[in-house]
Amino acid sequence: MSRAATRLSRRMGRGTILTISALLIASAVVRVATGVAAAAGEDMLPTQERPQSLADSAQSGGSQGSGLDIAKDGGNVTALVQALQAREERVGKQEKQIQMRLQALAIADAEIEKRLSLLAQTEADLRATLALADQAAERDIAKLTAVYENMKPKQAGPVFEAMETSFAAGFLGRMQPENAAAILASMTPETAYSISIILAGRNANVPKN
Repeated sequence: MSRAATRLSRRMGRGTILTISALLIASAVVRVATGVAAAAGEDMLPTQERPQSLADSAQSGGSQGSGLDIAKDGGNVTALVQALQAREERVGKQEKQIQMRLQALAIADAEIEKRLSLLAQTEADLRATLALADQAAERDIAKLTAVYENMKPKQAGPVFEAMETSFAAGFLGRMQPENAAAILASMTPETAYSISIILAGRNANVPKN
């Protein structure tokens, strides 16, 4: 390639670059002018008709979201308070029921103590009555035994034969040996033998020295 051709090629490259640069600058100028015109048009519109900016939209959306969160939190707090109140009422009712049961148990315990005391007093009175009865019976038996001892053997013999054998043996066992022997001698051999067996059996249980 000759020097003239090289120079021509360099000039054509520079012209192309300058043309592209000019077109880019013109495009930028047009965009700036369009933006300025749009901004001027928005300033001329009423306030309520102006489009909301992204910042305002974001702020508005954030405010609405915060309000929803606050309302939700308030509802949760209210539900929690209501649940605590209901639980407190249930606990109060249970405490009242427990107190009523404790009072009923205390009354029952007092009544039981009262009845046990009355029963103990009744038992003591009964024992005293039985003791008196035993003493009276013992005195009566002792007197009756003395009466039989003072009877003549021939008179006492038929009386003892009419008694039950164990009952007659009880009286004879309380008498003096000589008086009991005289009465046994006045009885029939069969009755005297039966009474003697009972007396011997009682004496057999007596400890020997």
